[in-house]
Amino acid sequence: MAIEALYVHIPFCHAKCAYCDFDSRALDGSALDAAAARYLDGLVRRIDALGDAGALQNVRTAYLGGGTPTVLGPRLPELVRHIRAWCAPEELTCEANPESFTEALAAGLAASGVTRISLGVQSFQDEELCAIGRLHDARSARAAVERAREHGFDVSCDLMCGLPRQTEESWEETLHEAIDAAPGHISVYPLAIEAGTPLARRIERGEECTPDEDFQAECMVRARDLLEAFGYARYEVASYAKPGKACQHNIAYWTGTSYLGVGRSAAGMLTAGEFCGLSALFGDTLAGGGAARVRFVQRDDAACSFNFEFLSEREAIAEDLMLAMRTTVGAPPELIERAQRVLGAARVQAGIRAATTSGLARLDAATGALVPTEDGWLLGNELFGIMWDLH
Repeated sequence: MAIEALYVHIPFCHAKCAYCDFDSRALDGSALDAAAARYLDGLVRRIDALGDAGALQNVRTAYLGGGTPTVLGPRLPELVRHIRAWCAPEELTCEANPESFTEALAAGLAASGVTRISLGVQSFQDEELCAIGRLHDARSARAAVERAREHGFDVSCDLMCGLPRQTEESWEETLHEAIDAAPGHISVYPLAIEAGTPLARRIERGEECTPDEDFQAECMVRARDLLEAFGYARYEVASYAKPGKACQHNIAYWTGTSYLGVGRSAAGMLTAGEFCGLSALFGDTLAGGGAARVRFVQRDDAACSFNFEFLSEREAIAEDLMLAMRTTVGAPPELIERAQRVLGAARVQAGIRAATTSGLARLDAATGALVPTEDGWLLGNELFGIMWDLH
């Protein structure tokens, strides 16, 4: 099997952030201990089953996300060692929050084979961190980045723009703080307001303002200019990296690489052939007769049941084009040629014309690839829609 990426979901945090609608539970103390023990038992059984089936032998990248994996403390290195008993990923990322990324845990993760730490910093302004319910402050964020670097990890920092209390000046300060901390990778995201979150309810009550989209766009442009000036190259719509520090797991998502998701709410994507080879592990179900690609999300951790989406060959190639529009390399000529064979040359060329005449993409004269423009980055949903509609 050519399954090259593995995602493992840890659905626990010490506290839910005000903007978060991810599948995670805020627990602490004995309640966290009990829930984590049950959950990890299920994860290990699932990983063992996939390993026994030969599904993990070609995994090149693994990613532990959440939630906040680092709330597991010493259990987390144990889980990493169990994963590495089945595969040998070149890149193994663990998400971390500064307040739970302790010296002891950093050492344990390094010893267990984690190669990369992705820190949820979001801001280096204490007032902004407090407004979104983060448990750390700017000082502990700086210390966490330094700790990760000292233990030899590749380090990524997540930052958010459009936060309550944020200004042009405070955003500039956060960017400079991140650059001064010298991680190899920085991701920049606009704050999204999700229904049912505490932040959404505060906005409904008039206690906070809806994020200003023009301000967020300005923040994204300023981040691009400043990060590129300091040697970070954008490789994906929200991600910048120093040379050799791009996240290979991220790249797998945007280039049609098969990946497995393990844990509650974890998503995966396989070719139909790969899925058939593992069908017994998914309840022996292949309802999508002529599917080319299968997407799945694990619904719960107890019964290990799944929701499936079966994509036709036309849908799969349109999805590849759409995902390619998230990257700086765009859709290479070979992908465009394959799309023309599947979808029809006239249809694909019409889509390319729609993307280029609207200023959302351009044809690169040197490579022949269709690549997003700056407007394409900022108006991504419009560009993605053009590509997806080709199916």
